[in-house]
Amino acid sequence: MKKKVLAIIMWSIVWQGVAQSEDENRLRSIFDTSLTKGKAYDWLNYLSNQIGGRLSGSVEAQLAVEYTKAQLDSLGLDRVWLQPVKVPKWVRGTPEFAFVETSPGVTTNVPICALGGSVATPLGGLKANVVEVQGIDELKNLGEERITGKIVFFNRPMDPSLINTFQAYSGCVDQRYAGALEAAQYGAVGVIVRSLSLRLDDFPHTGSMSYGDLPVNQRIPAAAISTKGAQLLSTTLKLNPETKFYFKQNCKQLEDVDSFNVIGEITGTTYPDEVLLVGGHLDSWDLGDGAHDDGAGCVQSMEVLRLLKNTGYRPQRTIRAVLFMNEENGLRGGNEYAKVAKTNQEKHVFALESDSGGFTPRGFSFDCSEANLQKVGQWKTLFAPYLIHFFEKGYSGADIRPLKQEGMVLAGLRPDSQRYFDHHHAANDTFEHVNKRELELGAAAMASLVYLFDKYGVVSD
Repeated sequence: MKKKVLAIIMWSIVWQGVAQSEDENRLRSIFDTSLTKGKAYDWLNYLSNQIGGRLSGSVEAQLAVEYTKAQLDSLGLDRVWLQPVKVPKWVRGTPEFAFVETSPGVTTNVPICALGGSVATPLGGLKANVVEVQGIDELKNLGEERITGKIVFFNRPMDPSLINTFQAYSGCVDQRYAGALEAAQYGAVGVIVRSLSLRLDDFPHTGSMSYGDLPVNQRIPAAAISTKGAQLLSTTLKLNPETKFYFKQNCKQLEDVDSFNVIGEITGTTYPDEVLLVGGHLDSWDLGDGAHDDGAGCVQSMEVLRLLKNTGYRPQRTIRAVLFMNEENGLRGGNEYAKVAKTNQEKHVFALESDSGGFTPRGFSFDCSEANLQKVGQWKTLFAPYLIHFFEKGYSGADIRPLKQEGMVLAGLRPDSQRYFDHHHAANDTFEHVNKRELELGAAAMASLVYLFDKYGVVSD
């Protein structure tokens, strides 16, 4: 009996060694193919430089839908299709203009941009005294008497002491999203928000904002000011509290329009009804060309399918790439995809999103059970040769979050984030700031994780 038990143990060790070696070889093949024969960078070049910023509902967004579908068609996948979705159409209009006025006729121009979803200023622009606050909570302490008729200047910066820059972003994004809604209720006539960036520069960063249920006639214009402009305005107010701020913007919210999620898949050979999803969002803001946010995630997701196919891997489960529309100002694509999946009773067991830029991959964060997290931890040694070591519980992605259900694993690619908010939602989110090798490493890391989940499945709760 002892000999039999020993034999079983020895066989298990040998089998695990064979499996480990097989997985190492598979990952090596994926990374080699991505780094030497990758397509992601070329795809991103076209999206960024031939199409440009892809604001939901725009002509550029539709061109991106047509281009990415054509590229997926060219890969010889089992199925490629467009999923209809209604999206909001907000337009920026003519370039915004603003200045700080310390006394009549003495002005200094500052860079601003309208926040996505904002109303326009009056035709001649808006000029008023300014009240500076560090956050929404200060509005209540100031009260209507000190806010009515003024422009509220939200100047809380991202916390530079936080290593996780997404945590720093989360710590002050509420003033951008809800600042105008809250300030309007105290009689403010406009809102200026410090750009959410750790860098001191002249690029204003846009982003979504909401008026909630506030009646249209009570909505006030909202704009982001560059970090340098914010520093100037804050310093000037300290020297001269009677300083005025002027800004003019011509943005407008139009009726919803038709758009699409772009989807391609390789059908599983053994468990075709089990879906492993990888994706990013195809829309972007309009100031830059959306190379990092989130053109990178889209082309990486497309590349996952190409890498698995070109390395000769035949998945057991269906692997699907989804390029979601309208993450930036509505999440309509993600919500519609989840709705259709539920209606069709599709079984999604795993979903991975890349929406943190095309920088060097450091690892993944997982929204899953402890059992699945432990399983993922056993794969860390496979990623170690590629300097990918971050495997922790955490946030996955906005577009895949509506899919969440018990037993499912959601994951997010986690690149190095230190430079991400230098470009996020700004005019310098452009192709020239994407490193080809870093983008390719991210695509290979994603394909490797998808391969492992396809081969070994998820742990049932």
